[in-house]
Amino acid sequence: MNSTKWNPGTLLELSGSYWQAFTLHTGVKLDIFSILSQHAMCAEEVARLIQTDLRGTAILMNALAAMGLLEKRKGDYIATQPAIEFLSKASPGYVGHMIMHHHHLAESWSRMDDAVRTGRPVRKRVSATPDDQWRQAFLMGMYNMASLQAPGLVSAINLKGRRRLIDLGGGPGTYAIHFCKQNPELNAVVFDLPTTRPFAEKTIAQHGLSHRIQFSEGNFLETKISGRYDVAWLSHILHAEGPEDCNALISKVVGNLEPGGLILIHEFFLNENMDGPLYPALFALNMLQGTDQGRSYSEIQVRDMLQNAGITHIERLSYEGPTESGILQGISQVE
Repeated sequence: MNSTKWNPGTLLELSGSYWQAFTLHTGVKLDIFSILSQHAMCAEEVARLIQTDLRGTAILMNALAAMGLLEKRKGDYIATQPAIEFLSKASPGYVGHMIMHHHHLAESWSRMDDAVRTGRPVRKRVSATPDDQWRQAFLMGMYNMASLQAPGLVSAINLKGRRRLIDLGGGPGTYAIHFCKQNPELNAVVFDLPTTRPFAEKTIAQHGLSHRIQFSEGNFLETKISGRYDVAWLSHILHAEGPEDCNALISKVVGNLEPGGLILIHEFFLNENMDGPLYPALFALNMLQGTDQGRSYSEIQVRDMLQNAGITHIERLSYEGPTESGILQGISQVE
């Protein structure tokens, strides 16, 4: 249960919280944090570099300083340490691509009343959008977020003795990469849409794993999945589909598992009452705006899906992600 003490002040603070969000988005979009991560500059210097209006640039940087993302020293500005670590493109911890993905979603969130009235999406799926910048921000955002989570996540999963993994809807293959790094005897296949192939193969090659990780293209709901596997990894793909398709997808991939194969579901799990935690509950609204049937699921609902597919020994792992994600694992029946 949310413990916030609601009153006019807290309600108005929440109502206007998008002001800070859009200030952050603008700073990232104009790449101000990268520019100010090395040394201090005045507003005039920054405006000249990014070709913006001086007054507008100064007002923006003052607001970013008030938020604690810039520091102002005698008229000059410099990025604070958290901004350098997470908002400068030179940093391995950069999360700006995901922030830009959030920015691209903002218009549909402003039309959420239409989605609630009709039960229909008010934006296209990222995979169907003709906007290359939007799709690139999404793919890079997924890569950045997965890269931050993957080292701790893969170490929490025992794949000893497993030889072949399928990363379903794996995007750039970030998790497949880290699973293979953690388990030297493991090979993997990343299965995703054709538009994802160039980015995935480039990313896999950059990690020197092209000889162990292949890309297979298709729509996982419609395309036949070839090959046999002893691990299936489904990370953040169920929430984009309705219950019927989720059941069909899990049954489909289980059909490609060897007897005793391991299936792992990584998702934002709601509680049994479906009214928390907060992030999965809000994420369900995000799926309402962008998909026909997508939603957040409770752990019990996903357990039932796994059981319907004949999976046994289902358990929730101790891992908990920064956005309240969790992992369910189970074993395919031994013949």
